[in-house]
Formats: sequence, C-alpha cells, structure tokens
Amino acid sequence: MQALLSFDQAPPFSAPFRFFLTAPLFAMLAGVLLLWSGPELLASRWTPAALAVTHLITVGFMLQVMLGAMIQILPVVAGANMIRSLGVARLVHATIVPGALLLATGLLTFDPLWFRLAALALGFGLALFLAAAGHALHGVPSINPTILGLKLALTGLIITAGLGILLAIAVDGSIALPLPLLQLTTIHIGWGFVGWSAVLLFAVALVVVPMFQMTPPYPPRFASIFPWSLPLVLSFWSLAHAAGWPGLAALLTAVLVMTVGVFAVLTLHVQRRSKRARFDATQHYWRVAMLCALAACALSLAGTSLPALAESREWPLLCGVLALFGSLMSVMIGMLYKIVPFLVWLHLQNLGGGQVVAPTMNKVIAAQQIERQMQTHFAALALLLAAVIRPDWFAHLAGVALVLANGLLLRNLLGAVAFYQQHRRQIKLKTSSAALRQAAP
Repeated sequence: MQALLSFDQAPPFSAPFRFFLTAPLFAMLAGVLLLWSGPELLASRWTPAALAVTHLITVGFMLQVMLGAMIQILPVVAGANMIRSLGVARLVHATIVPGALLLATGLLTFDPLWFRLAALALGFGLALFLAAAGHALHGVPSINPTILGLKLALTGLIITAGLGILLAIAVDGSIALPLPLLQLTTIHIGWGFVGWSAVLLFAVALVVVPMFQMTPPYPPRFASIFPWSLPLVLSFWSLAHAAGWPGLAALLTAVLVMTVGVFAVLTLHVQRRSKRARFDATQHYWRVAMLCALAACALSLAGTSLPALAESREWPLLCGVLALFGSLMSVMIGMLYKIVPFLVWLHLQNLGGGQVVAPTMNKVIAAQQIERQMQTHFAALALLLAAVIRPDWFAHLAGVALVLANGLLLRNLLGAVAFYQQHRRQIKLKTSSAALRQAAP
C-alpha cells in the first residue's frame, strides 16, 4: 500500500487542519452538555440531551475528522486530486460547523426552525464535499481495496446524510411525510456506523496501520472482500427493516456485527506483529478501540438473542458508548496523533526544498503530552461506562473528564500548528538567506 502514496499531491496545510482543530470543540461541548444535564441525560437513549450529545460526537467530532482525513487521503492515496481543495474545505467547514450546532440545538428543543436550518446547512456542505470528492474519484480505477473502500464509504455517507436530512424534515413537520420514523432511524444509524464509518476506517487502516505502526499488511483475501461485503449486507438489512421482516433483519444484523468483529480481531492480530519494540500512544488507542468494538459487537449479539436485554435502559447506552467513544473516537484520536505530525513534517520538508531538513515527527507533539491526553481520554471512557450503570454517581464526573480530555487534545493539535508555523518561518529565513548568498557576486 505504501508504494501507492503520492505525497507531492498533498493539499494545502490548512485544508484538513481546519477540520481537525474544530473536532475537539464539539466533544468538549458534548461534555458540557452531559455536565449540565447530569443523570437525566442517561435516562434513555431517546432523551433530547442524549440525542444532542450523540450528534455532537457523530456530526461534530467524527464527521469533522473524517472529512479532513478524506481531503488529505484522496489525492495522496487514491491519486484523486480535488479541484480547489482549499476553497472546497473552507466552504464545507463553514457550513458543517454551524450545521452541527443547529442540529444539536434542534434535538435539544425540537423546534422545527432549528431542524430546517440544520438540514439546509448540513445538506449544502455535504453535497459540496461529495460533489468535489466524486469528481476527483471519477475515472480513478478501483485497483486496490483502499480506493474501493473510499468510494464505498462516500456512498455510505450519501445514504447516511440523505436519511438524516429526511428524518430532520419529517421531525420538522413542515412537510407531511408518511414515513416509519423508527425504522428510518434504525437504518440511518446502521449506515452511519457501518456503511460510512466502518468502511472508511477499514480503507484508511489498510494504509496507516502498516505505515505508522510498522505491522504486516492485512490478509489480502480479507482486504479484498471486506469493503464491498459490508455495504452489500447492509443494503439487504435495510430492506428487511423497511419491509418489516424482523427475523431476516436480526440474522443480517448478526452477520454485520460478526464481520466488524473479524476486522477488530485482525487489527489486534497485525498489531501484535508490529516491529516496534514498545507500543506508542497511537497503538494503545487502536488496541483499546478494537477491544471496545469487540465488546460492542458482543453486546449487540447478546441483545439480538435476548430480547429482555435489548429492552433494558442500559443496553443501548452501553453499546453506544463503546462504539462511539470507546471505538470510533479512540481510533480517530490515535490516527490524529500520527497524521498531524506527519503532515507537519511533510509540509516543512517540501518547504525546505532539500536545502533545510525538517524536524522529525516525534518532535511535533511531545510524547508526554500525548500520554497525558490518552490517559485522560481512557478515564473519561471508563467514567462514561460507569455513568450508564450509575448515572447519579458518575454522570457529572464523566462530563468533566470528557471536557478535560478533549481540551488536552485541542491543546496538542494547536501546539502542532504553532510548531509548524515557527519552523516554517525559520525555513523561509534560511532558504532566503541561502538564495541571497548564491545570488551575490
């Protein structure tokens, strides 16, 4: 996979970074909302505050990170150059950020106006991004599982966003739509978790896990089957839910869950064969993420076979915390701690033009700062899980820990930007001085 990388096609530094820097703010806002709502938020997964927190993480944190990563990955990994990538990034970011805030406000208040405005903002921003990404990928052959995975993940995003906007319009009430809201919500969640997030994570993992964690590649047969198998099964699962066939839907749910579980097991397996003498924070993040994914898969299967468990208050909340905070959020933070230093190094190296050597990646963010943030994130995860069981004891503590963990993440990312700007100025001074000396008679 690494031979496919084309670093000379990387987009401008600020294109992906604007997304990376705003993502922690949404997670901090989710922590503030948990702190403000307290135990009442965890009374059910359908409370307005729980829905708002969920979307602050999915649309605010996760979507921000994934869009920033896609803007960087498409040209480098797939050779798909996005036209005017910086302009696209600016417009998409300027609409997605307020759109996520409007959506959270709408879920908290159930005021139709906020849903309407959120649908407009998110719909425009995602349509622009999908048009730019689709144009870039048009004509790029799916010569490997990564490129195929990226294309299928974008398809998953289209379906997820389309269903989300449809639900917002239905809840808005301005247009009477005879829609089965519960089934649509379930399908929307399935495509968001699996069709978009899991497929994109797999496509990125094929490159970043061997590259940054010094592991062997994923098994070729699994890599070729996994990208298309998830959307295919997910499509039949969606039809089963829409048609009201609970038996078939439960069977396909088990297939989806076990397929995701296989990916988690294989990731843990290749990690064990890493050439690194000692695991770094990124590898710890990935390990915890895969273990949480396995735990969420086990709980999901248990709920399918034990209806009484699925009807309990704790079961969906535990699955959600494990999947969102434990797995997806952990793995994205782990990737940020490799992608961000790498991009800083890459842009400084290109700026030096072979005359000035860029600082090494491990100097961009101090290992001690990463370690402290990682420990705080894991503490927040443990408190969130405990808060599901005993909201009255742990809900406020979990909110504080979530704010603190993502505040530290934001500090580390801002530190990386400051590091880049400082060394950028130094490199420009050195290259300018060298050019003047060469020009002197």
